[in-house]
Amino acid sequence: MQTKVSTKGQIVLPSPLRRRLGIRAGDRLDVAIEQDRIVLTAPKRPRSTARIIKDPVTGFPVLYAGPDAPVLTSEMVRELLVDFP
Repeated sequence: MQTKVSTKGQIVLPSPLRRRLGIRAGDRLDVAIEQDRIVLTAPKRPRSTARIIKDPVTGFPVLYAGPDAPVLTSEMVRELLVDFP
């Protein structure tokens, strides 16, 4: 996989790599030089345990990931579902 460096020194990480590593817009990456290579490292995220619960209002089953789970926008959900069978 290849990407370009913009005139401002910015690069775009291809979406398959971002999805595989769970990197989202606004995430910070550690940058280092190792043996003439630029190495970007995504910080480890704690795994959240999601479970299906009954919605107290509708009574329908919903996925619950806890009070600290990130709020997903419609665009984030679309991006997550790209590889969904």
